[in-house]
Amino acid sequence: MIYIVLFILSFIVTYFVKNYAIKKSLVDIPNDRSSHTVATPHGGGIAIAVTWFIGISYLYYIDDINSSLYYALLAGIIISIVSYFDDLYELSAKIRLVTQILVAVLGLYFLGGLEKIDLIIFSIENQLLTNIFAFLMIIWFINLYNFLDGIDGYAGSEAVFLGVAGFLLFNESYLLVLIVSVLGFLVWNWHKAKIFMGDVGSTLLGYNVAIFTIYHTNEESSNFWIWIILFGVFWFDATITLYRRYKNNEKISQAHKKHAYQRLNQSGLAHNKVTKYSIILNIILFGLVYFISNIFIAFLISLMLLYAVIKFVDKKRSF
Repeated sequence: MIYIVLFILSFIVTYFVKNYAIKKSLVDIPNDRSSHTVATPHGGGIAIAVTWFIGISYLYYIDDINSSLYYALLAGIIISIVSYFDDLYELSAKIRLVTQILVAVLGLYFLGGLEKIDLIIFSIENQLLTNIFAFLMIIWFINLYNFLDGIDGYAGSEAVFLGVAGFLLFNESYLLVLIVSVLGFLVWNWHKAKIFMGDVGSTLLGYNVAIFTIYHTNEESSNFWIWIILFGVFWFDATITLYRRYKNNEKISQAHKKHAYQRLNQSGLAHNKVTKYSIILNIILFGLVYFISNIFIAFLISLMLLYAVIKFVDKKRSF
C-alpha cells in the first residue's frame, strides 16, 4: 500500500511542479546543445526527491532499512537542495564541487567507508586506497548521471531499471521506493516530455547509485561488479566520451552533444526509441548478471557488448 501512495505522491508533486514552473517561466530554452526543440519546464526531480526521502524515512521508522544506509542516503538531501538552486540560478562550479565533496564524505562516513575492492586476481584492502576510490566514484556517478540526463525518459528509465534489477537480486524495500518515486515522475517525462528532471533529480540518483554500490560491496565484495554491470549503459558512455574528448584536446568543462545517446538521437532516432533501445540493452546486462555465475566473466562480456554498441553508434553518427 505504501508504494502505491508514494507513486501517487510523486505523480501529483510532479504535476504541481510542472504547473508552477510554467507559471514562473522556469523552463529550459532549447539551444545548439539541446536535444529538445521546445521550451520545457524543469525541476521535476523535486518530486523524485520528496517521495524518495519520505519513503526511506518511513522504512527507517518501521525498521525496514539498515540505519547506516539510511543516514548515508539521507545525506543526499544536501545535494538535492543545492542542485535545485543550481537549476534556478546556475551556481558556480566551485559550489557544486564543494557540495559533491561534502555528500561524498558524509556518505562514506555513515557507511563506514569501502572495506575492499575485489579484482580478478587480487583484492585491495588498504582503507586509504579503497576510500579514495569510493570517494572519486561517488563524485563521478553524481556527475555522469547528470551528463546522461538529456532526452525524454532516459535518466528516469535507467533509475527504474536499476531499482527493479536491484530488487530482484537483493530484495531490499528501499529499491521499491526508488522505483515508484521515479515512475510517478516518469509518467510526465516520457516522450514527449512535459517536464524535465533537472539537476535536482539527476544528481540525487547518481549519488544513490554510488551509495547502493558501496553498501552492497561491503556486504559481499562481488556485488561491486554486479552494480557496475547494471549501471554499464551510463558509466561506460560517460567515461569513454570523456576519454575521447580528452584525447581530442577538447575543453572538458564545455557542454557538448557527443554522448552515444545524443548521437543516436542526432542520427534520426526519436527520444523514445533511443530510450527503448537502452532498456533492451539494460535487460541484456541484467541477464548477464543473473545467468552467469562468474561475475568477472559477466563483466568482461558486458564490456565487449558496451564497446560494440559504441562502435555501432559511431557508424550511425561519428564522434
